[in-house]
Amino acid sequence: PPRYKSVVTPRRAAVAIACCWLVSFLVGLTPMFGWNNLSKMRRTQELNGSRGEFVITCQFETVISMEYMVYFNFFVWVLPPLLLMLLIYLEVFNLIRKQLNKKVSSSSNDPQKYYGKELKIAKSLALVLFLFALSWLPLHVLNCITLFCPSCQTPHILTYIAIFLTHGNSAMNPIVYAFRIKKFRTAFLQIWNQYFCCKSSKNAPGSTSAEPGN
Repeated sequence: PPRYKSVVTPRRAAVAIACCWLVSFLVGLTPMFGWNNLSKMRRTQELNGSRGEFVITCQFETVISMEYMVYFNFFVWVLPPLLLMLLIYLEVFNLIRKQLNKKVSSSSNDPQKYYGKELKIAKSLALVLFLFALSWLPLHVLNCITLFCPSCQTPHILTYIAIFLTHGNSAMNPIVYAFRIKKFRTAFLQIWNQYFCCKSSKNAPGSTSAEPGN
C-alpha cells in the first residue's frame, strides 16, 4: 500500500487498459481472421452436390467454430481468469477478516470504520465477479454441450438468452458500481449532469465552489 501511488501511475494504468482492449479486440475478432465454419460449410455444400449460390445462415452455432469457443475462448480466456479472480477475492476477504479480528482483539479505536469500508468495496467487486460468471457461464456450458455432445439438442431460445446475458453483462457493472460505491455514483452523476444535462460541473453533487473574494 505505501508504494501504490508510485507503482500504479496514470501512465501505467492507461497502458494496462490499452493492452486489455487490444487483447480483447484480437481474441474477439479471431473468427474473422479465419477460425470459423466457412470452410466446413463450403465442404458440406460440395458434398451435397449443390451448385447454386453459396448462402450462409447467420446463426451463432452455424458460423462460429465451437472449437474456438470452447478450447480457445472458454478454456483460455474465461475460465482461468475467473478461477484466479475467485481465489484472489477469497484471499482478500480472508485478510480483511483477520485484520478485523486483530484490531478488535487489540482494543483499537473503531476498527470497523476503515476495514468495514474495505469490506464493502470488496463485496461490491465480488458482486461484479459473480454477475460476470452468471452472465457468461451459461453460454459456455451450452457451447461445451454442443461440442462434446453433438447428438444433444439444445433449444435455440436458450442459446439466444445466453448470448443476451453475455452482452448485458457490460451494462451491469456501471449499475453495480453506482449503487454500491459512493465515489463511482458521484462521478457518474457529474458525467451525466455535465455531458447529458448540459449542467456545469460546479453544480454537480459533491462539488464545492468558492465565494467571490475569498
